[in-house]
Amino acid sequence: MKNEHSDTLQRDADGLGIDAIHELSDHEFSRLSEFVKEQIGISLPAVKKTMLQARLQKRLRVLGMKNFREYVVYLFSTQGIENEIGEFINVVTTNKTDFFREPHHFDYLIKEAIPAMEREGLMRQHQLRAWSAAASYGHEAYTIGMVLSEYAETQARFGWSVLGTDISTRVLEHAVRGVYREEDVNVIPTRLKKKYLLKSKDPAKNAVKIVASLRERIEFRRMNLMDRDYGIDNKFEAIFCRNVIIYFDKPTQAEILTHLYHYLIPGGYLFLGHSESLNGIPLKLESVAPTIYRKHG
Repeated sequence: MKNEHSDTLQRDADGLGIDAIHELSDHEFSRLSEFVKEQIGISLPAVKKTMLQARLQKRLRVLGMKNFREYVVYLFSTQGIENEIGEFINVVTTNKTDFFREPHHFDYLIKEAIPAMEREGLMRQHQLRAWSAAASYGHEAYTIGMVLSEYAETQARFGWSVLGTDISTRVLEHAVRGVYREEDVNVIPTRLKKKYLLKSKDPAKNAVKIVASLRERIEFRRMNLMDRDYGIDNKFEAIFCRNVIIYFDKPTQAEILTHLYHYLIPGGYLFLGHSESLNGIPLKLESVAPTIYRKHG
């Protein structure tokens, strides 16, 4: 006879029941969390076990597996390492993002940062290269693209490019397509929506698409911020790495920020999230505004 505990159901993100008898064990969670820490630097404390369990339910269904033990064995098998690791990373990573999130960053970029670099002759051939280092679904990269495109219309010699990177192939595929729900773009100023978004011809789809002229100026590429070599040849005048390092422990934060520092030109700007800081990380970066730092020239 089943007891009350075995009859309880947990709900995952889709509202589907998870049989408690098949819960992720502490040992299985430990193996997965250690792997996540080693591979992508993200810490998963014990309180995240229920979250991970709920997110992995979809993968179990897709693979036709009955329990988490079967999934963990598969993940670390030769076949799993080849075929499932990418899917697992897609499940683990958090991808909360919005258009024009923390808008003061974009105002500062246009009104303060770019004019300062121009005055000081830091922008080669008046070209600004921006990097969205945790691009997720592309909201940040396209926001940067919009504000730089608008600025370029007022400056005859100004040019720009944006690189968006993320560890998740799933979100990058979404970013490349540039298709979003209408409610996702409500925060974009009306004038910019009319200029840079195309509404679907089918009202039932409730979708808009970034115009091709903007999509073509932005490159999306998979990258793990934990890698020793990012595979990038050039440096950037502006790097946005917002609301991502909070998921790493302090030593990993220092390692990632040191990497980003290397890719920033002298006099370039680093933009962090509202709850992030450089406290305790010895880099030659000066705070010029809340969560905005400038590399010493």
